[in-house]
Amino acid sequence: MKYREIIKKLKSLSNPKNVAGMARFGINPKNTLGISVYVLRDIAKKIGKSHKLAQQLWDSEIHEARILAGFIDKPSEVTERQMEKWVRDFDSWDVCDQVCGNLFDKTKFAYKKAFEWSKRKEEFVKRAGFVLMATLSVHDKNSKDKDFDKFFPIIKKHSMDERNFVKKAVNWALRQIGKRNLNLNKKAVKFAKEIQKNNHRTAKWIATDAIKELTSEKVQRKLRK
Repeated sequence: MKYREIIKKLKSLSNPKNVAGMARFGINPKNTLGISVYVLRDIAKKIGKSHKLAQQLWDSEIHEARILAGFIDKPSEVTERQMEKWVRDFDSWDVCDQVCGNLFDKTKFAYKKAFEWSKRKEEFVKRAGFVLMATLSVHDKNSKDKDFDKFFPIIKKHSMDERNFVKKAVNWALRQIGKRNLNLNKKAVKFAKEIQKNNHRTAKWIATDAIKELTSEKVQRKLRK
């Protein structure tokens, strides 16, 4: 499928009612067509991988086209410059999460950007840093525990960021790292208890929610298999 054909297809699937529903879940309605991610995945399979086409789709500024770009781009061809350009364009949590979890976390810059972006001030850039921590803990099967140990101090330091899209990503990162294996689970719970001691409301929420899941029978049973 060529660029114009894809854009035409996306626009034909536009659903204003879905856009309104997505907005209620905090998704930016600007340039959004209201197409579900499941439909976009099917379209991506038909397109196949293409770095060049991914750049064109991203530059269209259409919400769904950007998610699609993350699905079809080739991680091996993604440059650091591209990642910086795209992350500055993030204006909705779903685009951030889909691109980070389907493309950025598979690049050679993933860990570097997790550290760098988590320290940035922009809400969605900072979210991207913590989303990378969360998705790397799930998708990167080859990294050692020590690679994730380095994330704990950053999670603790930024646990007082009250912005909704940041605090949820910080919480997500802590929970996902803690579900990787028993060793990291124990460390994540320990760090969460340290965060919990902070009187800050956001920090307490992040820690309490993480502890509840990480110490649950369901998670513990799965980790001990």
